Amino acid sequence: MGEMSKMPTIDAEPATRRPILAGRQTTAPNAAVTVASPASRLSLRAPSESVASLSSALGLTLPTKPKTSASAKSRHALWLGPDEWLVIDETGADLAALVKPVAAFHSAVDVSHRNAAFVVSGKGAATTINAGCPQDLSLAAFPVGAASRTILHKIEIVLLRTGEDQFRVECWRSFADYGFSFLSEAAGDC
Repeated sequence: MGEMSKMPTIDAEPATRRPILAGRQTTAPNAAVTVASPASRLSLRAPSESVASLSSALGLTLPTKPKTSASAKSRHALWLGPDEWLVIDETGADLAALVKPVAAFHSAVDVSHRNAAFVVSGKGAATTINAGCPQDLSLAAFPVGAASRTILHKIEIVLLRTGEDQFRVECWRSFADYGFSFLSEAAGDC
């Protein structure tokens, strides 16, 4: 025990988390791929009887239909399943703290640092994503506000259409370099 007390103390600066792939972007004639700004994210699971309470706490109405989303200012709730949502706040708000006081049954996990996001924009945005995603991304089948969990080549993504020619692509951080590189290559080909 005496040996432990003789260990020197090290004064170190606190660690700073750097956003993954910060500053990377690809611009091609018909599409651009940029790394989205850091955001907070919440993986939310809840039965239908809890939706109203959780919606109130989050300041938006959680969508209850497949392939839909809801947005209020810079907060988005994406329907992923009958009792599952991915909530994204582009201002970095503490989403877990917002739902913590809700007494209705639910499960909420902060997944902010698990994911990375890219914005794919331009008239070739859908074609760029379709290079690795089999989903029909025409405006008729996947309108603005549509959201789904799908694949991009060999990685799982969550896709949100934010404009006629713009998408937000969410993937796990460990696949971010692959996803960004794949989309960049596809953007150059569309």
